[in-house]
Amino acid sequence: DIVTMDDLTNQDIVDVLVDAERLVPVARGDVYLPLLKGKVLANMFFENSTRTRMSFETAMKRLGGSVLNFTSIGTSVAKGETLYDTMQMVDGYADIIAMRHPRQGAAQYAADACQVPILNGGDGAGHHPTQTILDLFTIRQAHGTLNGLKIVLAGDLRYGRTVHSLSHALVRFGCK
Repeated sequence: DIVTMDDLTNQDIVDVLVDAERLVPVARGDVYLPLLKGKVLANMFFENSTRTRMSFETAMKRLGGSVLNFTSIGTSVAKGETLYDTMQMVDGYADIIAMRHPRQGAAQYAADACQVPILNGGDGAGHHPTQTILDLFTIRQAHGTLNGLKIVLAGDLRYGRTVHSLSHALVRFGCK
């Protein structure tokens, strides 16, 4: 599970960024690399999203996997099914779940309900580690390092889940 940045060590983060660098041609669509052929991603979006949902879907498809897109509209969630029951059901259909939810802590709750890994694509005002990994990738590309940088964060600092995850990760690399 990647629910918060605490689920990754600094070395894990660097390893992911190194792998991401090698996968840039795949991300651009220049190369097809079916590493995930036969695997199924469940995109579980209980909150509106365009970029996050589509980036998970595109990545999975460019790596040869397939995607089940889920929104709470038109599902048993709309009839009152609990998050736990929904996640348990989807756990039987997918190899990994990318999830966005308006309630803080929902990603950890889902991870506790499922056997397959959960990728937190944003949970309320809590965390957004997948966006943080992308931000760290961009910062590292621009500066050649993550270590000891001086960074300014502006915007919705109190309720912004992205800034919570990013500031936490940057401090771990000695940034100010």
